[in-house]
Amino acid sequence: MASHPLTVGFDLDMTLIDSRPGIKAAYQALSAETGRQIDADLVVSRLGPPLEDELANWFPADVVAATADRYREIYPTHAITPTPALPGARESIAAIRERGGRTIVVTAKYEPNARLHLAHLGIEADEIVGGLWAEGKARALREHGAHVYVGDHTGDVRGARTAEALSVAVTTGPCDADELRAAGADVILQNLTEFPAWLDAYRAA
Repeated sequence: MASHPLTVGFDLDMTLIDSRPGIKAAYQALSAETGRQIDADLVVSRLGPPLEDELANWFPADVVAATADRYREIYPTHAITPTPALPGARESIAAIRERGGRTIVVTAKYEPNARLHLAHLGIEADEIVGGLWAEGKARALREHGAHVYVGDHTGDVRGARTAEALSVAVTTGPCDADELRAAGADVILQNLTEFPAWLDAYRAA
């Protein structure tokens, strides 16, 4: 796909949406169903890496894959409704569209569930790609010609750098500004409310 003059990628969890309430509820339901003790508050304090990585902390290795499948099955029932958009998310997507650009959401989340979140919140991205983490996100960013990737985790920074896209990091997730800067973020914003003004400055430059 040819590169668009303005194509911006976004992470989902803790970048566009505050997925902590929904994920906590889903893990609590999984714990009740399986009888396994899971500290859901700890889980939501470190969102970003793939689901299987987190489940490996709570389940034996030989059942992680099946447990991940079950989590994804029950996720829509428990996680979609409690999850709000983060401040500035809708405005940031709108700012790109108003300037003739395109948006792509690239997330480690199971893609059908990512789509449910965005549809529920009325956030309309041009493309949604799930199941990609850290450097793996570069494949989708390159395919869709993204020049900028916005995320909250050092893994998002690595994905942007691997794709040779500008890394814009927000401090709304588990990684603070120092961690994001050390990982190589080009720009650090407190949250997406600062994004439209930054976008105008970026385009002017």
